[in-house]
Amino acid sequence: MKLSGRNILITGASRGIGRGCAIALAEQGANIGINYRSQAAEAEETAAIVRKHGGKAELYQVDVSDQPAVEKMVESFAKDFGSVDGFISNAVYSDREVMIKADMAGFRKTIDVSMWGAFYGVRAAAQKMVAQGKGGSIIVVSSPHGKIPVPTAMAYNMAKAAIDHMARTAAIELAQYRIRVNIIHPGWIDTPGERKFFSDQQLAEGAANIPWKRMGTAEEMGRLATFMMSDDCDYMTGSTVLMDGGISLPWWSKREEGKQ
Repeated sequence: MKLSGRNILITGASRGIGRGCAIALAEQGANIGINYRSQAAEAEETAAIVRKHGGKAELYQVDVSDQPAVEKMVESFAKDFGSVDGFISNAVYSDREVMIKADMAGFRKTIDVSMWGAFYGVRAAAQKMVAQGKGGSIIVVSSPHGKIPVPTAMAYNMAKAAIDHMARTAAIELAQYRIRVNIIHPGWIDTPGERKFFSDQQLAEGAANIPWKRMGTAEEMGRLATFMMSDDCDYMTGSTVLMDGGISLPWWSKREEGKQ
């Protein structure tokens, strides 16, 4: 197994993409630290699946927007597992309103969790990896929102644009320590986070417009993260990998074959 014995901490791992990453990594032999904020039962389910695959799993209930708590979590993970070999920043929060009507408490929470939370985790994990002196791998789960100004999602767009640049800056700063930092841009993935905003009918109708004609899955994102975390990608750092079923292509300009 490609990740046998690796100790990897994942934020927001109780469900969605975080859970998909935890399971896929465990299938390749990794031990997983499962961070969550409020979904305790789902976090326990993720841990049970990791253990079923033979990996060690521990739970860490932490709000990633709390810097001291994040730093304590990384220290606890290192103590519990013996090392921090990998870190995946995945936890996110998003409210959706047009900017001129946005509730500022929700706007700030989106920034605090999605931008500052990512930075706190990457910084604390990198500090521990540098101190260990044996390199490591960090993945930042971002979004095409970092480049596409999706309406009603200004705070989320801002946060994702910021963490993209954060991750690239970290990649160049940490290369001397043999710590790789890479970014994943998932497309429209069928997760509880998306179902917060859309009904089943809206999801089905929206997916039909994607060039690949379906939404992505958390399991697919997990398999991508596993590949990026492994030594198969030793020469990859500072990269952004887009896996979105073609949603970033100009799908709106498509013409039926034989028609102009």
